Amino acid sequence: MADLEELYREIILDHYRSPRNRGELPPPAHRVEGFNPLCGDEIVLSLLVEDDVVADVKIAGSGCSISQSSASLMSAAVKGKSVAEARKLVATFKQMMSIHEATLDDATEEPEPINLRALGELAALQGVVKFPVRIKCATLSWNTLTQGLDELGA
Repeated sequence: MADLEELYREIILDHYRSPRNRGELPPPAHRVEGFNPLCGDEIVLSLLVEDDVVADVKIAGSGCSISQSSASLMSAAVKGKSVAEARKLVATFKQMMSIHEATLDDATEEPEPINLRALGELAALQGVVKFPVRIKCATLSWNTLTQGLDELGA
């Protein structure tokens, strides 16, 4: 288990040090900004949706290693996916980020298990749930993506 945690830590640090899809897309790409006032994380997302596919996505902004690596991982994961696939990935990621909250609730339904292997590198962020104050850092780019897709009517 310690080896897996070390691997996840390395993935997070790699995406923080060498973020994927860094920059901004020129118009007609849609630009949307996300901000976490609690810690100062900022995400600027440039999103190009063509024929119901996330054709391109770029990220800019600043913040902690969790917010920036999550944005990098998110951009790599959704680029080239259909809007429906991207939205499903957002839902799965957010479920992973809230799994402990869901199991502590008095709800009678158990949350559907998440296939971490299917999430690939995104699973590296599962350890964030141990630190509830950092969940907002990890989900900032995902919420910003959702906002952008909503604004585009996609």
